[in-house]
Amino acid sequence: MSDLRVLVLRAAGINCDEEVMHCWQLAGATPTLMHVNELAKTPSVIDDFTIVTIPGGFSYGDDLGAGVILARRLMQDVAKPLRQLVERGGGILGICNGFQVLVKMGLLPGQDFGHDQVTVTYNNSSKFEARWVKLKVCTDNCPFLNSKDNALLELPIEHAEGKVVTTNKEVVAKLEKAGQIAVRYIDSDGRTDTYPANPNGSTSGIAGLCDTTGRVFGLMPHPDRHFDNAHHPQWTKRDSAITPDGLTIFNNAVRFWKK
Repeated sequence: MSDLRVLVLRAAGINCDEEVMHCWQLAGATPTLMHVNELAKTPSVIDDFTIVTIPGGFSYGDDLGAGVILARRLMQDVAKPLRQLVERGGGILGICNGFQVLVKMGLLPGQDFGHDQVTVTYNNSSKFEARWVKLKVCTDNCPFLNSKDNALLELPIEHAEGKVVTTNKEVVAKLEKAGQIAVRYIDSDGRTDTYPANPNGSTSGIAGLCDTTGRVFGLMPHPDRHFDNAHHPQWTKRDSAITPDGLTIFNNAVRFWKK
């Protein structure tokens, strides 16, 4: 058993928790699955873990907007322990709906930004998008990413509310300067604003953000759905010896926190 303990949260509507558990196990961590109701009873249990993960899905049906209800639930019950986790050197990973939750909580992009300066909203296409995308790693500050060895990633997306928007261009510039734009959608010509390479119309092609520590990371694409090379639509043409791009994110985290 690994001494790197990861807490994976689930709630009504979360539907990717088992995949996330499997990815952490493949990467060599020891994950524990816990319902938010159980966590709310004993928030101090977070002290026993190094990383907390919020998987994808449609928490509480996204009835008030993607991730809004779960974000409010976590803010009410475990906001302080989550912040203390990061302060002591731990990490938080939010995938798809989990990313939306982190943004709605204000944990992303973090306290240096007003709560309404960045949000995630409906795709420009006004429909649910499910496709594979290419991502450019844009920061050296995030232990979940490796800009040197994994500068480009290919992952699937599945969302209707994945468009990252900011109040103005100055916010984008501030995010970029701080190294908080973690990954961007990119097409074969290096553009970040073309559909369907940018599947939702995100500002500046933003597909994921991290906080100033780099240890709170959220992204709309699903690394938990590319932990086996056969997941890729062109897997028969790819080198089977290469680690699947999604799994690299979990591997990077395990290497960082176990060193």
